[in-house]
Amino acid sequence: MDRPTVPVRDDIDPAHRWRLEDMFASTEEWESECARIEGLSEDVAATAGTFSEGPPALERGLRRNAELGSALDPVFVYAHLLRDQDTRDPSAQAMAERASRLSTRAAETTAFLEPEILAISRESLETHLEADELSPWRHYLSNLLRMKEHTLSPREEEILAMAGEIAGVPRLAYGMLNDADLRFRAIRDEEGREVELTKGRYSAFLESPVRRVRADAWDSLTDGYERHRNTVATLLTGAVKRDLFYARARGYASTLEAALYPSNIPEEVFHSLIDTLDRRRDAIHRYTAMRKRILGLSELKVYDLYVPLGTADPPRFRYEEAVSLLLRGMAPLGEDYVSVLERGLSDGWVDVYETRGKRSGAYSWSAPGHHPYVLMNYQGTLDQLFTLAHEMGHALHSHYTNESQPYQYCHYPVFLAEVASTTNEAILMDHLLAVTEDPARRIALLNQFIDQIRGTVITQIMFAEFEHRIHRMAEEGKGLTAESVSEVYGEIYRRALGPDLSFDERAALGWARIPHFYSGYYVYQYATGYAAAITLSRRILAGGARERDDYREFLSAGDSDYPIRILRRAGVDVTTAEPIEDTMDLFESLLDQLEEHVEKYGTVPAARG
Repeated sequence: MDRPTVPVRDDIDPAHRWRLEDMFASTEEWESECARIEGLSEDVAATAGTFSEGPPALERGLRRNAELGSALDPVFVYAHLLRDQDTRDPSAQAMAERASRLSTRAAETTAFLEPEILAISRESLETHLEADELSPWRHYLSNLLRMKEHTLSPREEEILAMAGEIAGVPRLAYGMLNDADLRFRAIRDEEGREVELTKGRYSAFLESPVRRVRADAWDSLTDGYERHRNTVATLLTGAVKRDLFYARARGYASTLEAALYPSNIPEEVFHSLIDTLDRRRDAIHRYTAMRKRILGLSELKVYDLYVPLGTADPPRFRYEEAVSLLLRGMAPLGEDYVSVLERGLSDGWVDVYETRGKRSGAYSWSAPGHHPYVLMNYQGTLDQLFTLAHEMGHALHSHYTNESQPYQYCHYPVFLAEVASTTNEAILMDHLLAVTEDPARRIALLNQFIDQIRGTVITQIMFAEFEHRIHRMAEEGKGLTAESVSEVYGEIYRRALGPDLSFDERAALGWARIPHFYSGYYVYQYATGYAAAITLSRRILAGGARERDDYREFLSAGDSDYPIRILRRAGVDVTTAEPIEDTMDLFESLLDQLEEHVEKYGTVPAARG
């Protein structure tokens, strides 16, 4: 792959760019919708003070609020997609800021709604729930009753809503630093060419068989964050203090309770992850020792954790080849699923390649009434093939939910957000292992499967412990500095990965480049989602129509019930440690297979460079 320069957007074939005009034909149409939102906000405001009149009035207020949300979501998503495709574009930045202001003002306008509903006596509201016109809102209203003790007065809710833009500054500022302003020194690739280092290319360089390239890429990236470590620590502190402010304002005992209670997730689910990982850390130590031995290294560094094992020529996939593999791999999910997937991959859903100024990483984002969008920075590696499967899992989850649920239930809860994406990855892996006979490719796939578990379960649980500990520090009044958070991060990494990994002070700065830390208590859900996905994928692969139907029901459920109940209906109970234990059992089984493969076919040559 030719990597010396990052192309500008106009150099990319339109077939490989998302089609934002499917959402709004022009910025003028977007502006018109912004103006319409002002009127919809007034319609909602006009229902204030009427909810005590009975179910018809309550239904009217809820319906108008849903109409406002249905209009606001596309306006917000469009502006932020436009900004993310080139974060340097000042007009797109201005549109994203305007959309954020509209969202904040709408939240202020509608802040009266839930407190006014909760001002109705519990007995009257429970009677109202039996009214036919409120049947689409029963789960929402029942959950609202459960949240009553943490819902404030209308004026207090309005003040919290007004603080929304301020509360978003740490994440926004970090995003601008991370995506628009941060630059890294050039490095030399495997052929000795000087190439620009970007975050999009970084993951590909870490898979280089030439150790010097991996080390140079890691040094360059780490230098970039190290120069800004105090600024990033201050931004992270702002995000943690934001979480603490909202938790205390709503009367929660901790930031963890504030994060889990709205989705009715027991805190034991979170703590069980950390406890299970600590109990199974010998398996992780075995992994790092095995990687060090297979690579033939006297010292295993952080930048050696991602290079594929088993071949000096890591598999690469043209985007069209990746699409073809993904479509074939998803066949167990049924014809309809594959048909929608094919449409998404070929019809303007995906923005494929890295371009100058484009937001790093990958994500899927959707708004009701419109097809989902997927941002990629595709580099052609095996990892990127699985990233595509992951993000399209999100996209189809959104597609089926939007197709099946009314607005009030069309945003599936965060706790479920990573299940469909990782189910795709697990099913794709099963397909690739089934059709791959070449020993070099099989060892690469075994390594990829192991690294999926390491990255999506083990690392995310480590991240979750880090998040919890720095939030606890803030709750206890302890200062968060670059040094103190690095100490916490380094201690967790050294304990979890064991003595065979050389983890120095610079490696302990890894927290500085994790955007998810600006969305409090998000990352643990990667681990619960992956563990659930392993269970679901095994049911689908071993089953038939019933298991596919159960899974389709899961994809279509949105926020129409509590997430733990939705998962139980699909066949997995995450309130027990069993899914994580099973995933760690699978991890150890894969290590066994990898060792057997190496014993049979030999080890790879010592890493070059």
